[in-house]
Amino acid sequence: MHLLPLVCLVAATALPTTLGARILSVNVFPGRSHWMMIGTILEELLERGHEVTVITNYPRKSAHPNLTEIVISPIYDFWGKSVKVDSLYDLTDISVHQMLMDFLYPLGLQTAEYAFTRDNVMEFLRNDKTQFDLLLAEQFYQEAYLMLAHKYKVPIVSIGTFGFAQYMGPMMGLMNAWSHVPHEFLPFTDHMSLYERAYNSFVSSYELLLRSWYYLPEQQAMADKYFSFLPGPLPRLRDLERQVSVILLNSYPPLTSTRAKVPGLVQVGGLHIKPPKRLPDDLQTFIDGATDGVIYFSLGTNLRSADMPPEKLSIILKVFGALKQRVVWKFEDERIRNLPPNVLVRSWLPQSDILGHCNVKVFITHGGLLGTQEGVHRAVPMVGIPIYCDQHLNMNKATLGGYAVKLYFPNITEESFRWALEEVLYNPSYKRNVDKVSQIFRDRPVPALEESVYWIEYVMRYKGAPQLRSAGLDLPWVSFALLDVVGLLVIGLIGGVFLVRRVVSKLLGGKRKSKRKNE
Repeated sequence: MHLLPLVCLVAATALPTTLGARILSVNVFPGRSHWMMIGTILEELLERGHEVTVITNYPRKSAHPNLTEIVISPIYDFWGKSVKVDSLYDLTDISVHQMLMDFLYPLGLQTAEYAFTRDNVMEFLRNDKTQFDLLLAEQFYQEAYLMLAHKYKVPIVSIGTFGFAQYMGPMMGLMNAWSHVPHEFLPFTDHMSLYERAYNSFVSSYELLLRSWYYLPEQQAMADKYFSFLPGPLPRLRDLERQVSVILLNSYPPLTSTRAKVPGLVQVGGLHIKPPKRLPDDLQTFIDGATDGVIYFSLGTNLRSADMPPEKLSIILKVFGALKQRVVWKFEDERIRNLPPNVLVRSWLPQSDILGHCNVKVFITHGGLLGTQEGVHRAVPMVGIPIYCDQHLNMNKATLGGYAVKLYFPNITEESFRWALEEVLYNPSYKRNVDKVSQIFRDRPVPALEESVYWIEYVMRYKGAPQLRSAGLDLPWVSFALLDVVGLLVIGLIGGVFLVRRVVSKLLGGKRKSKRKNE
């Protein structure tokens, strides 16, 4: 009997453990919606007793004994300084090249460099001597900070707040299937025509080349500059990317295209969604009293309804005023004029909690990833007005699933906007379809947040978890794409044809000579 406790103690000490691990989290992009996912993960890590050091734009409201924050302040105004358009609503019609070169790449490079120029950030990077166990980095245009994995000699887990980006395939040793997986910026479904497949292949390969030849060298130059205090030579960012053990993807079926994936690509979309709480009193009263239902309208954290062109704003207000339903609208200027009595506006609203109210019948959305997940989780059918990036793809998926109507913003008229709302309000198929999709989205073996923390701790337990790594990462791209095998087959085929021709030629030539001799 006395041996049992000893056996248990020995067994426990033999198992790898991650209790009280030290985690460095780097999140320099100033996106509030991105932080909702990252912050949720960090809070759970703190709850489990880990020590977290975080570089962030969004400090915690109250101190935590296990949390050290390096705050980027003031927050970089990337919409004013990095985005080369007069209005975000102009992004509706830009090409993928413009989206990358005039929007995402400048946004990533400038926000990453801005964080490097903060004295407290550089003080930490130069002088911190902590022995970390893991680098937890956002996978969103801040590749230069992967150099911290080299400094601390730690494995990497990244958080794909944007969902699956097609450049992640080669990064994790996976061949992208352009035949049925559309590029995240294209308004295609996973059932593409011949033209769409050709265009999808062109855009996807073009982005890979642009990223390799322009964007990553720019990030590399930044890393070489700001990490020059480290003993050289510094590793290539391309090699550090290939050391990422796990990417926690902000996606989950059926809201994303089904695709092949390696074990290190883990889908945990919706982890930020929690049980709905009671609303502020005025909002709760307004929604509770809506006997004909409520329409909730929000364009997310980056698009401002207050910046909408006046002619579109006038159309929307006129349609809202003619409805018997009440409207709750995230509108950043609460002094808006000509507001109908059935419309309540607030500069900020608890979106997920509102969508959880039984009186909410329609969600008017721009199709952002978090908002789409919340709408589906709460089973609220949608009217989508996508503007840029993955919003078109998200809304195409929603319309194909039969739980949304999609409007093209430049073409919105009073008639089309009224039709879209009435179609979703009074056609019961939209509610039936979103109920079904919601059930699928919520049906998981373990909760998304639990799965996220499991994989973070798994990578730490097994020192980078090399068992998850694809051997495809060790192959040159010619071998990875089987082009060497194709080349061998082509050479063999050409050689075979040449040999057959030689044999046939000799046989025919011999017959001719024999015929001449006989004559």
